[in-house]
Amino acid sequence: MAVLTEEQTMLRDMAREWADNESPVTAFRKMRDAAPAEFYDVEAWRAQAEMGWAGILIPEAHGGAGMGYLSLGLVLEQLGRNLAATPLAATAAATSALILGGSEAQQAEWLPRIAAGELVAALAVDEAPRFAPERIEARVEGGKLTGIKQFVAEGDSAQLFVVAAMDGLYLVSGEEGVTRSPRKLTDSRSHAEIRFDGAPAEKLEGGTDLLTQVTDRAAAALCAEMLGMAEAAFAQTNDYLKTRVQFGQVLASFQALQHRMAKMFTELELMRSAVEGALEAIDSGRADVSQEVSLAKAVAGETLHLVSREMVQLHGGIGMTDEHDAGFYLKRARVLEAMWGNAAWHRDRFARLGGY
Repeated sequence: MAVLTEEQTMLRDMAREWADNESPVTAFRKMRDAAPAEFYDVEAWRAQAEMGWAGILIPEAHGGAGMGYLSLGLVLEQLGRNLAATPLAATAAATSALILGGSEAQQAEWLPRIAAGELVAALAVDEAPRFAPERIEARVEGGKLTGIKQFVAEGDSAQLFVVAAMDGLYLVSGEEGVTRSPRKLTDSRSHAEIRFDGAPAEKLEGGTDLLTQVTDRAAAALCAEMLGMAEAAFAQTNDYLKTRVQFGQVLASFQALQHRMAKMFTELELMRSAVEGALEAIDSGRADVSQEVSLAKAVAGETLHLVSREMVQLHGGIGMTDEHDAGFYLKRARVLEAMWGNAAWHRDRFARLGGY
């Protein structure tokens, strides 16, 4: 477990309190039923920005807090516990591209606005159903970008896109040459197909290497949300087994169920170690960031898959109904498992980076 500073502890506790009081799972259910165009609560996002969360990664010189990725992960973990619908992770992924590859002028133009919560940014990479950053066909000619990006998280409302093209990452703002088509996935969150047809684009520095750095950071942030989800799913299942009586006995008294819960508990401890290790590696600027991220995403994907599945199974019939929250965790889990590379993709990359 990471050793937190006093400031990080306060940030984590504040995020947990806000999520529990202002954004419980019932708030997500309400948002899903209302189906706003943004697929998140605009007022809740404004509140998060006012607390400084949109600027956690952004240097103080541009209006942010400059606290790093572990601090961002602490907030995303607490929001993930309650399935809070927020563009924070997507905006942070795009922000990392600006921090790593943006010119002074680009950073001065966009980072203060992001830190203030004035706009939502999105990272657009995938051109097929599966994550394949090595197969990018979008291209830029004469400062105009052309290509199609699939399943862009928060693509329905983003005002700024960081787009992967054949020769690097580009900034696309405004609506000229941009067409959005919503894609409804099982998690009831924002995913859109974005068609760029001669959209004005500004290149970020760093070339194709920048894409790897940015997607690693996007995946690490996603792992933090997955950690929060897995912990909440486990806790709710544990509480249910301790109170549900069947065959005249509390379910938690059955040894077979105890074994299943024990397995999940140990896997969760390993997941936390891997996820926090990846976030700390990014903050430390270590050379093995990609390996640490792949380890975290592979472990996170497999563990969340296990815990969300067991949550449904151990809740019995009620766990398979829409009136129970178990289905929300299962559906969101399946989407996040695939985003920025599934467990199999990251296991393969981890092995290649290790020389196996």
